[in-house]
Amino acid sequence: MSTRIWFNRTFSAASHYIEMIRNNEDREKFIIYATHPRQHSPMLQVADYSEIEPILPMDEYIAYCLDFCKKHQIDVFIPHFGLTEISYHGSAFQQIGTQVLIGGDPTLLEVVGDKGRLFQALSSVEGLTLPDYFIATTVNEFQQAYRTLKEKGHRICIKPVKGEGGGGFRIIEETPADIWSIYEPVTNTLLLEDLIELLSSVDHFDALMVMELLEGHEYSVDCLGRENELLAAVPRKKVEGRIRKLEANAELIELSRAIQKVLSLQYNFNVQFIYQHNVPKLLEINPRASGGLYMSCLSGVNFPYLALKSLLGGEVHVQEPKLDITATHIEKELIISNA
Repeated sequence: MSTRIWFNRTFSAASHYIEMIRNNEDREKFIIYATHPRQHSPMLQVADYSEIEPILPMDEYIAYCLDFCKKHQIDVFIPHFGLTEISYHGSAFQQIGTQVLIGGDPTLLEVVGDKGRLFQALSSVEGLTLPDYFIATTVNEFQQAYRTLKEKGHRICIKPVKGEGGGGFRIIEETPADIWSIYEPVTNTLLLEDLIELLSSVDHFDALMVMELLEGHEYSVDCLGRENELLAAVPRKKVEGRIRKLEANAELIELSRAIQKVLSLQYNFNVQFIYQHNVPKLLEINPRASGGLYMSCLSGVNFPYLALKSLLGGEVHVQEPKLDITATHIEKELIISNA
């Protein structure tokens, strides 16, 4: 009998994960369901069954998820959108026979989803270096944080404490752009004077992390976890443009292992570092499969399938990835309609 898997609203790169699950080494059979509010999402094209996902308030969305799983007899739900909110309803999904592939309990996900709380939780991890940072919710707190970081000689950036990807990330500049800037690549910069004016327009704002700008090589370490054990880790270096290197970086693997022992993240998760003066500093953690995970699977580790196998009670051994691989990706056509 085939196992029914549902992916809710997620990024288009997850379409690669569907093929990896289908092409598993155990020749297990799966029926893939996918939903997305955009009718042209690649996820809808590669699934065995797809439908348009409604835009709903979160409480109604949870009810939609439960109804979808019950209606289609979903065995495994792999959520992306609403991940933390869905985690609070694990028992309701279990009651209808659906297992939910989530990397931790609601409390853990709340911590990981808040960069300030995350940094506090990991402050005692041996060997782990955190960026210099402050949390600000008022313009006075921001100005004090800015002055302190400036005195340390840092370039400074801001980003929301809660958020996904690069949303809200800004590099702060003190001098206005000149005419030559319009001929340069676009950057997420914001003039200090303008930022202070914006922050001064309200008494309080959602928490911002004011931190040193990390300017070295960026790495995403794709991980496969089980309780307090790291089963696989692949450091993926951003070389330039679309070029990535799966690097045998023992330092980052050990730091990821130390983080996993503290947080007990399971299944697929991702730890991001940026080097600053040859020191890797933690950027953030994603308690889910990363957008670039399909590149890390070039190591021979089938991350999406092994996470699924672990959830379903299968025996998953420690994986030894093939590293020191440099790779890229190219555009590929995908027909979504013949009409």
